[in-house]
Amino acid sequence: MPVSEPVLLVVDAANVVGSVPDGWWRDRAGAARRLRDALAPVAEHGLPELPPPLEVVLVVEGRARGLESIPGVRVESAAGSGDDAIVALAAARDAGRECVVATADRGLRERVLTTGARVIGPRSVPRTP
Repeated sequence: MPVSEPVLLVVDAANVVGSVPDGWWRDRAGAARRLRDALAPVAEHGLPELPPPLEVVLVVEGRARGLESIPGVRVESAAGSGDDAIVALAAARDAGRECVVATADRGLRERVLTTGARVIGPRSVPRTP
């Protein structure tokens, strides 16, 4: 029996970080780094609605660009729009592979759903380590 690929979890960094007004705007890169670090255990342990293993991809843009990947979390710096990068990741996955995107952005949600991906809200993922 072939082993299936882990679920692809794509996290909209700007939307997840911005979902709680905790002063993140004073240090956008630091907020993205804290989110990345909080997501590291998710690859191995999953989320309540997503059992492990997961391939976690954090999409960053703007001042958070250049953030490095760490074990368990691949960071993708969007060259332009983070939303466009997220849709491209969802659309480019292998046929039959499940993809879940964490965002509350309504426009992005609609675009992602057209790729066959599912969407969860930003509070479904941990924001701080």
